[in-house]
Amino acid sequence: MLHLSRPIIFRTFCSVLALLVLQLGVAFSEEKTTAKGTEVAMQKPSSTTVLAKVNGVAITQGERDQTAQEMLSRGRMSQQQSSPDMLPKIEAAALQQLINVELLYQKGQKLKIKDLDKKVDDKLAQMRAQFPSPADFEKALTSANLTEKQFKAFTRKNIVIDNLLQKEVLGKISVSEADAKKFYDENQDKFKAPEQTKASHVLITVDQKATPEEKKKAKERADAIRKRVAGGEDFAAVAKAESKCPSAAKGGDLGYFGKGQMVPAFEEAAASLKLGQISDVVETQFGYHIIKVTDRKQAETVKFNDVKGKIEDYLKNQEAQKPMADYVENLRKQAKIEMVK
Repeated sequence: MLHLSRPIIFRTFCSVLALLVLQLGVAFSEEKTTAKGTEVAMQKPSSTTVLAKVNGVAITQGERDQTAQEMLSRGRMSQQQSSPDMLPKIEAAALQQLINVELLYQKGQKLKIKDLDKKVDDKLAQMRAQFPSPADFEKALTSANLTEKQFKAFTRKNIVIDNLLQKEVLGKISVSEADAKKFYDENQDKFKAPEQTKASHVLITVDQKATPEEKKKAKERADAIRKRVAGGEDFAAVAKAESKCPSAAKGGDLGYFGKGQMVPAFEEAAASLKLGQISDVVETQFGYHIIKVTDRKQAETVKFNDVKGKIEDYLKNQEAQKPMADYVENLRKQAKIEMVK
């Protein structure tokens, strides 16, 4: 996939946390703004100073700072909340979030999960597969201030917590098809699918720190491959043999994507192609691409049956917010939480 960004790494750890927002007392919004002053203030070295203990398990300043930084970098805080003078409140919210997660994790560990190690390894493999190369995956980890060991630990924690919440809270909430249909009918604007393009590509990767000579050789190789497929050689077969993207296993097929899902240069090139047409060599931060557009879908309203499951999940999560907050509050009452500093 080409629409890579820092949040994809942290999302595995944070997926459960969204359900705890009300408990934390932090008002989130969908604005994409972050105050520059706060961003700079948050970029301080991680510390092993213990800020709190949850049933004896320490939560450090470094963990708090990383979580607060992620809250900011994901663009979830409003402009007012991300101003420098609000930084102490953001850090306090991050600490409370970590306390709640630790409580859920401790509770979740009491439930047996079959083949947990395999589930963790499978999740890690799935995440790796979304990147063009192992090096790109490592770069994403580094940009998120994570080691692979930390990411694996986050993944394990997420699986354990998700299993707990499914059994203790979410599994007890049901949403009827009639409720989902009512939501669908009353929110038609939310189900308008934009035009989508389906494309395949061959990717010749180039390290961003590559020398001019290395880039030249990669470009020459891409040019040669482009000449082959333009001359009639089977695109899928060439992609399988030559592409360095995980999509090579599928003959370079990237599936359907809409506006804003791919990096700009790739998206612009794909948009300019007719069905079946092959692009010139396109350069992005991932390397050199040869793109072939294989289908297009016009903008349309998605049919109810195609989104019914997602609507039911959304409504279930909405209904889960209060029970979730109550569940976490009950864990807090039973726990020994020490604020060290």
